[in-house]
Amino acid sequence: MAAAAGGGLAGCGFSLEQGLWNPCLARLPRRLAGHELVNAAWQGIDPRQMWDAHAHLVGSGDSGSGIVVNPGMQSVLNPAQFARRLFFLNAGCAHNAPGNVDRAYIERMHNLLDGMRPGVKLLLFAFERAYREDGSPDAERTTLHVPDAYARDTARAHPAYFEWAASIHPYRADCVEALERAAQHGARAVKWLPAAMGMDPAAPRCDRFYEALARLGLPLISHAGEERAVLGADAQDLGNPLRLRRALAQGVRVVVAHCGSMGQDRDLDRGANGPLIDSFELFARMMDEPRHAARLFGDISAMTQLNRAGPALARVIERSDWHLRLLNGSDYPLPGVMPIFSVDYLVQIGLLRAETAPVLKEIRVHNPLLFDFVLKRTLRSNGRAFAPGVFETRAFFERAKR
Repeated sequence: MAAAAGGGLAGCGFSLEQGLWNPCLARLPRRLAGHELVNAAWQGIDPRQMWDAHAHLVGSGDSGSGIVVNPGMQSVLNPAQFARRLFFLNAGCAHNAPGNVDRAYIERMHNLLDGMRPGVKLLLFAFERAYREDGSPDAERTTLHVPDAYARDTARAHPAYFEWAASIHPYRADCVEALERAAQHGARAVKWLPAAMGMDPAAPRCDRFYEALARLGLPLISHAGEERAVLGADAQDLGNPLRLRRALAQGVRVVVAHCGSMGQDRDLDRGANGPLIDSFELFARMMDEPRHAARLFGDISAMTQLNRAGPALARVIERSDWHLRLLNGSDYPLPGVMPIFSVDYLVQIGLLRAETAPVLKEIRVHNPLLFDFVLKRTLRSNGRAFAPGVFETRAFFERAKR
């Protein structure tokens, strides 16, 4: 187990500050729920406008959900993938529910949201298969498949807790029809992870999908920068933020997940063999281009993780001119993956006051969602903090045309 855990988190940042596994404690004690740090975090925030813009559905398919998990993630012969699955299930407190994993995962999200303020919702992501160049699904390179129908039905069954985002591969012959169905059934966005799903956002074949996204007013939330949580096709160059220029040019609102805050990519603005540059710097370049001001956005999910926290996180806090175009997301269930966060490290680099650390750590073992929110509201860099509007994302997703 230790070997699998180490392999699964290799390169992801690793800290035993709060142990290896999520203890999955229940309701937050009253003394923490009413703590001044928590109350300060909610000050100026309307919970009814707070939609967590980045949350993953995880399961095993045992409820008839249609979730498919690659066999490699279920075999100790593939320790890195096996450990990822264990950590995701433990983070969502569904690791000890044989035959009931899907339901346990949903129930845990309910419990965590009940520990927030009334009105807060999660935007649940479907997760598309990997596809080949010829438009056929690639089962071997599909790490995880969470069908649109499952995300849709989960949100419909629990409207006080969830909204949903579709995940549709642009190489599918029926991609436009699938997108139109998703919009009709209340999808708020489309989620892509190009490196795992095997799509090139700069490919001309994506144009018909982009035209439909723009026509329907649905935003595209696309991972950018290096991807380590879900390997799949493992085509890292497809996560280059500059590849999203094609979608922007066609009028699509694009949300760059994590603000491209990990890894390096080719500077394609200087040609196909341009120098390698931090992916975040390419994202920052695009954010500062006036032509993208109304269409390019970033989400700050995962930016407080050990492998991302640092100069990029400090920059997005300090760039108050970007805050109207930043969306908060938790990347749930990752705030419950204990070794990939370090509150002490955030103190060490000057983004948190030392006296806040014990409270944040205690909140986390009870409610990782609340931890993620209070942590981000508490961060400071050169006297600046994230604006309340970064967390009030509902209006952004309600702009879709119905």
